[in-house]
Amino acid sequence: MQKTSLVKSLLGSLLLTSLLVAGCDKNDDPAPATAPKNIAEIVSGDTTFSFLLAAAVKAGLDGALGGTSPLTVFAPTNNAFRAAGYPTAASVSAEDAAKLSSILLYHILDGTVKASGVPAGPNASVTTKGGLVVYTTSNTSGVYINGIKVTSADITASNGVIHVIGSVLIPPPGNIVETAVATPDFSYLVAAVLRAGTGATDVAAALSGPGPLTVFAPTNQAFINAGFATIDDINEADPDDLAAILTYHVIAARVFSSDLTNGLQPATLNGGAVTINLGSGAAVKGAGNTTASNITATNIVTTNGVIHVIDQVLLP
Repeated sequence: MQKTSLVKSLLGSLLLTSLLVAGCDKNDDPAPATAPKNIAEIVSGDTTFSFLLAAAVKAGLDGALGGTSPLTVFAPTNNAFRAAGYPTAASVSAEDAAKLSSILLYHILDGTVKASGVPAGPNASVTTKGGLVVYTTSNTSGVYINGIKVTSADITASNGVIHVIGSVLIPPPGNIVETAVATPDFSYLVAAVLRAGTGATDVAAALSGPGPLTVFAPTNQAFINAGFATIDDINEADPDDLAAILTYHVIAARVFSSDLTNGLQPATLNGGAVTINLGSGAAVKGAGNTTASNITATNIVTTNGVIHVIDQVLLP
């Protein structure tokens, strides 16, 4: 009986030792490497980009984002799409596929461009996968594309890199005049440009030229508040007076919101200067205005410059 018990005890010890050794070996083995995700997989796995995913699927670009060719994507968040007029992912999916494709391709560069490799500029021209140009700036304040700041950079994928942005980049629909004509809230501004052209200065030709130009564009209500109750009032105004006012809203350079600094006094086409105020919000003041005009929308890119929307007419 004693021999049997001793044998059992020895066998039990050997079995326990074997299990412990096996367990140690298993735990000491390196964990299997996880394959890095591609851009499409990262986007589809992050609810922050569900609107972007919907756009990519509708535009038929999800395959390219999951391919092997290296890409750089400036990725708008869901809130960026909401601000651009798409309240839900369903509204994105309901958009025209060709339009979504044009928008998304405006956010994509061929090749892998880390934040450190973004052209410093300011406002260096970079060609997108869609063939249109965006403008990049890299400085101590961060990385910007068309004046929009990159909020999270260098999300590495197996086929490139993602940089997160808080606005949807809209491809330019035309030059400054063509963009204004297509915007209902600029109908008074368009009327003023056309009326000014009957005088000594062809403002429309200047705003349609190669540029680059920056226009602080007053809304219809801004013109009404300035005393032009109707477009008929604009058409009855002295064209040279209108030209002097309109050219006071134009800077002969491409100036995005990211280029504006407090107290900046850029020269205008009519030889004067406006003053930039950056406090609780961005504003611009004309020499003849008692208060500054709020800049209510920024960085509307055109083929020959950029438009910022303001709520007052600037007076020289």
